[in-house]
Amino acid sequence: MESLTNLAALFGAGGLLLALIIYGAVSRKPEGNETMKEIATMIHEGAMAYLKRQYTILSIFIIIVFVAMFFYLGLPSAIAFLAGAICSIAAGFLGMTAATKANVRTAEAANQYKPDHSKALSVAFNGGAVMGLAVAGIGLLGVGIFYYMYGHDPQKAFIINAFGMGASSIALFMRVGGGIYTKAADVGADLVGKVEAGIPEDDPRNPGVIADNVGDNVGDVAGMGADLFESYVNSIIASIAIGATAA
Repeated sequence: MESLTNLAALFGAGGLLLALIIYGAVSRKPEGNETMKEIATMIHEGAMAYLKRQYTILSIFIIIVFVAMFFYLGLPSAIAFLAGAICSIAAGFLGMTAATKANVRTAEAANQYKPDHSKALSVAFNGGAVMGLAVAGIGLLGVGIFYYMYGHDPQKAFIINAFGMGASSIALFMRVGGGIYTKAADVGADLVGKVEAGIPEDDPRNPGVIADNVGDNVGDVAGMGADLFESYVNSIIASIAIGATAA
């Protein structure tokens, strides 16, 4: 059992590799006509712009906490915190990219193979699988590396806790920030489209509709992914902490 625990990082790398393979398969699916491509591009660019802005602000917070942890807890804990934050960001970014690419490809598969929707379901499932495998793979990879380095010594196992703190910090901002953006875009699209301009719901002529779709991605993919990543790694770290305390 101990030998399998030492291979945790390897299993995590395998999960991440599988996520990348599925991502490549989803990306090769047809995107549909020019209108579909145009709308999908706007949603993708909007989601990436949100992530870029969010990660820019988060980087300032991460640097401040990294410096504070370096002086109060030492370099290993500071590095573990930084690694946890970076891993959470990487999982969210990969999942977000896959989701924005899978959206239009799912719609095209549903249109191309109707009334059989099995192809569309397959594309949608694979798009979601990228996020799931990225969360599990990157989380297991990160925790596995730090466990291999510090987990065997009960006096140093506390260093792994900082990895969970880094993941939790990103989840806090991504979950709350994504939720606020999602609801703001939703309300804005409804007010402008239905009340002011009289445009039908989900009409792409309303810029708020694009923002609403961007919000669905940043809140329900990036935000949820960061939340799941935090829960996943912290459940493992909690088990390590209990074992280290009992040792």
